[in-house]
Amino acid sequence: MVFAVVILAAQACGGDSPTPAPPKTPEQLATEALTGTATLSWALAGANAVTRDGTNVTELYTNFELILNSGSSKTYSSRNNNDLFDNSGNWSFAGANFDKFILAGSRPASGREVSFTRTGDNLRLTFTIPAPGARINAVFAVAGSYTFNLVKK
Repeated sequence: MVFAVVILAAQACGGDSPTPAPPKTPEQLATEALTGTATLSWALAGANAVTRDGTNVTELYTNFELILNSGSSKTYSSRNNNDLFDNSGNWSFAGANFDKFILAGSRPASGREVSFTRTGDNLRLTFTIPAPGARINAVFAVAGSYTFNLVKK
């Protein structure tokens, strides 16, 4: 009998279990994939980290780094970008699937939909820069389909 009273008393004193956090939205999950909880720095992931139209062009982006922030206004900065990216600006998601983003700015990669895939500490970016109307030395300057393989710094 005493045992039953102790069990009833223990149950009566037990507090409510904490309310679980609501599930994260697809946008929150995508933002965290790019920026962690606030800011993530991404650097080249090796010798064959950048390709343009399937050709290795990593040497053009030695020590490239992309820093993405998720503050009240999503910002980015880039280093050693060989004028493909702006040095800084804002970014936003492209569409409602949250698997692409757009960088604001005036450089060739700006205003393009950049598809991204994060796997662990690796981030793969793919985007296309269309051919401009003019050629430089009979060659399209930076036009092509790019892939950047980055690793969390």
